[in-house]
Amino acid sequence: MTHFELVRTPTFAGAALLRDEDLRRDAERQKDGWAGARVLIVDADSCVPVVWPEPASAHSTQPRLWTRAATELAGSPPPDALLLGEADGVAYWALHGDQAGAGAGPEVRWLNPHAFGGELGALDGTLLAAAVALVRWHGGAGFCTRDGSATRLSNAGWVRTCTASGHEEYPRTDPAVIVLVHDGADRMLLGRHGAWPAGRFSVLAGFVEAGESLESCVAREIAEEVGLDVTDIRYLGSQAWPFPRSLMVGFHAVADPAQPLRLDEDEICEATWVTRDELRHAVARGDWRNEPGSGDASGENGPPLLLLPGRISIARNMIDSWLAAG
Repeated sequence: MTHFELVRTPTFAGAALLRDEDLRRDAERQKDGWAGARVLIVDADSCVPVVWPEPASAHSTQPRLWTRAATELAGSPPPDALLLGEADGVAYWALHGDQAGAGAGPEVRWLNPHAFGGELGALDGTLLAAAVALVRWHGGAGFCTRDGSATRLSNAGWVRTCTASGHEEYPRTDPAVIVLVHDGADRMLLGRHGAWPAGRFSVLAGFVEAGESLESCVAREIAEEVGLDVTDIRYLGSQAWPFPRSLMVGFHAVADPAQPLRLDEDEICEATWVTRDELRHAVARGDWRNEPGSGDASGENGPPLLLLPGRISIARNMIDSWLAAG
């Protein structure tokens, strides 16, 4: 087995959100659409308001973002409002704000996207990614990279313009590869970063360097992090990862388990080949939200603990897809 496909659309990638460049430049159209628009508030910690379905609800089992009617906030788009896009004729905006002033009711919970993002529907996931990415970018883009002058928001949040020279700057995205390394048969490689608690494992990843192709980055990162030579590098899919501004580009590649592992201990403190059966046991245990208990990571209470990434990440999608292919 040297090729497989993702079993589900990556989180943040499944909705047809209309990103209309002309609308971003048309203040009159923005005002006209404001009457029916919805606004998502993002707080200083990138937490957003969420409504979780009641356990007995027959309507939905998915959490949903809580958005506020735009006209409840202002009569027209505020200067700092960020236009996310349109869906089904509704314009969606984001604002950086605080929980106390958002006007949310007691049914609303403020959550970090890592805690629930993988459970959202397609549209909410796409809106969340765009909102968090834009709010974070504006928070760190107040000065021009050319001359240090102040910048101002323009194009409904998709440009910052230098007040001295008129130079335009756009939201930054940093591409990174994320790679599932397998042996072409029944084993795949997992690694653990030194900052993670014992038991947490994932596939390997790294940022693309200047002037480097994605495929070259795959080969370099795997060689640097675990000392393996990879072949048959194949693309799987991509995922926006606005924490703060990455694009995760997923690949899988084949390596030989007989080749010795040589770890870059600044990046990877532990790496291991695992079988499909071992991964199935790990999937049954849960994900990173289930922290290791006393003795669990050492195997005192059963097999050694192997906690996998949650469903929000393309990493988990890739692991599930490889399992399904076998």
